[in-house]
Amino acid sequence: MLESVNKLLWGLASFMIIGCGFLFTALFRGPQFQFKKMFQALFKKNSGEGISAMGTLMMVLAGRIGVGSLAGVALAIYYGGPGTIFWMWMITLLCAIHTFAETVLGNLYKEKDFKKVYKGGPMYYIKNGLSKPKLGFIYALFILIAYVGGFIGIQANTITKSLNMINHFPSFLVGLILVILTALIIFGGVERISSMTNKLVPFMTLFFVSVSLYILILSWKQIPSILGSIMTNAFTIKSFLGGFIPMIMIGIQRGIFAMEAGLGTGSIASSITNSDDSISLGYIQVIGVYITMFLICTSTALVILCSNYVEVNFMDMNGIELTQHAFTHFLGSFGNYFIFISILLFSFSTILTGYYYGESSLKYMIPKTTPIHLTILKMITLLILFIGAMMSSTILWKIVDIMVAILAIINVYALYELKDDVKNEITLNKQRKV
Repeated sequence: MLESVNKLLWGLASFMIIGCGFLFTALFRGPQFQFKKMFQALFKKNSGEGISAMGTLMMVLAGRIGVGSLAGVALAIYYGGPGTIFWMWMITLLCAIHTFAETVLGNLYKEKDFKKVYKGGPMYYIKNGLSKPKLGFIYALFILIAYVGGFIGIQANTITKSLNMINHFPSFLVGLILVILTALIIFGGVERISSMTNKLVPFMTLFFVSVSLYILILSWKQIPSILGSIMTNAFTIKSFLGGFIPMIMIGIQRGIFAMEAGLGTGSIASSITNSDDSISLGYIQVIGVYITMFLICTSTALVILCSNYVEVNFMDMNGIELTQHAFTHFLGSFGNYFIFISILLFSFSTILTGYYYGESSLKYMIPKTTPIHLTILKMITLLILFIGAMMSSTILWKIVDIMVAILAIINVYALYELKDDVKNEITLNKQRKV
């Protein structure tokens, strides 16, 4: 039943994501390809106090660079073959426009809470832009379920699976340790979460990419044939309905999961900055999408494809097992430790950001949120983190995939309805510079 619902929802979500991707790219004149403006925005001096635009980029990257970048990519290759990587690349280039649009709208329609701190995201531009607060409530509810209930559970599950590849530890013990570490940070508020992700993200990105690059240099003779197999496999139509379409769907599904473009979640974090330059914020978040896909996800994919991955078979597949196998193939026992450290850093940063998305959604659903409400949410988060370490990987992935599809459908609908607002903001931004 979960599989049938998953296919139905992702069929609709894929149609909307791809169709609006082409439409927005033409209407906004391809801001996702304006690389010079992206880097100008990245190094633009921050005005005002509070969390900077760079800080929000690190926070959003912490949410994007997680299980999807290591385990999700492995699952795509395992079930769809090398060709899925090509479609993940294509969907990234096309759908980065969604990240740009949702960031602009998130900043346009953000509000201040009782502490005079900005809050925003799809639920706010659905409420304030579309005048549909009930739909905003539904979106916020699904964010709460998907991130606190699903994504956080997946992170804990993946950490447990990765550790068990090295040595078997009781799952409840792993869950307990994660609960303690997470509690120390989330009880410190958004500033502590932002501070931690600012420190974790640059380090973990450089750490992972550097070791991956070392492996690829050692395997340089294989790279041309692997790139060839990605391209060839992407367009091999042994059975159009039985092979080609499912491969594209897996590529889209895993690509969206890995980079979160089109889900609207990035705009939740990017809206907390004091910046009023919505266009610059949009460009900065597009950089985050490209870092996630073309650095982290592609590094993972190429290392797996250079290994003997076709010879392995796993039960109750999470995806991290295949990634860990590939790195162990090249680095020996160090590969196991390397992936465990990487997944611990990636997943832990995603847990923190996922909790923040859940807290933001709760504040929308309950405008007069009290410390008691937040404490209850934190305790639920920690409980789900503990349970997730012991749950079945297959069930968790199916539930999360369904939640992601629903979020994409609601958010892309809102982006379509508010596309003129994004277009007007681009025009006004050009006029201000003239």
